[in-house]
Amino acid sequence: MKSNLDIVAACDSFPYYDDDPEVYKKLVSSFYQFIVPTCPKPVGFLLPWVVEKMPWNEDWTIDHDKKQVVLLAQDSQPEKISKQSEVIDETLRQARKVGAFRVLEKWRNELYKIHGPDRLITIERAGSPLFGIVTYGVHMTTYVIAEQGMKIWVPKRAQGKTYGGMLDNTVAGGIATGEQPFECIVREAAEEASFPEELVRSKAKPCGTISYFSFRDERAGGESGLLQPEVQFVYDMEVGPDVVPTPCDDEVEHFRLWTVEEVQAGISQGLFKPNCALLLLDFFIRHGILTAQNEKDYVEIVSRLHRKLPFATATAL
Repeated sequence: MKSNLDIVAACDSFPYYDDDPEVYKKLVSSFYQFIVPTCPKPVGFLLPWVVEKMPWNEDWTIDHDKKQVVLLAQDSQPEKISKQSEVIDETLRQARKVGAFRVLEKWRNELYKIHGPDRLITIERAGSPLFGIVTYGVHMTTYVIAEQGMKIWVPKRAQGKTYGGMLDNTVAGGIATGEQPFECIVREAAEEASFPEELVRSKAKPCGTISYFSFRDERAGGESGLLQPEVQFVYDMEVGPDVVPTPCDDEVEHFRLWTVEEVQAGISQGLFKPNCALLLLDFFIRHGILTAQNEKDYVEIVSRLHRKLPFATATAL
């Protein structure tokens, strides 16, 4: 049985500088910074073997001394600067064509926005962990207040998906380019749980964000060890006993109504997808279920659910 802090650390697994400055600096110095000119901070980290295997073209500058991968450097022709998204897309499609990375076998035809630059730059979702950029998603916990207390709708992920067979949040998904978080949760709620749009628009409540920095493992699909810094927009939705989620796409096997105690046991047993466990811990904190009185690591858990990431991040979506 794992503690709640163990569960947080398993997902928020990237080292902290304050814990061991030398270990942190050694690790970070091994990465290549993903640089977009005009952006004041790196927008991601690339692993050295990714840099070695990627089929770069003349639109990229690979500086091995500075450990930087620069997209269309400042001296590039002006007409090319406006085509940064096309350059990324062309590079990833070539990498996919030659079979450079297994993670690209799950090509999604979904574009994520790279936040930080002063212009719109996008990247294919499947390629985002190769560049270690911050990705953004939405998660919603749907719950019922019954005579016996609170119960939470918990889905089981389809076996053929990443993290197959693990438990999930009621509704979750990635935010596509040009999509607002609330519109994303409305869309995902319909696709994954068959929740009517009017129900979600009237009942779903925004509850802030959580953030963490993970190393991907084999359950995520593709190569292990890729970097995954993420921000999740959090929503709660209380519904009556007459509202029952049902699978609408191939993401979920089934939904079941769990007691709080059952969910807590499932978290400690590692049954939940790692980031979903963090979302549920955040839910328990906000609802006064997990408190400083019953959790000895309360302050550290709360802090680590809101990690400051070392990249340019979104000021608005």
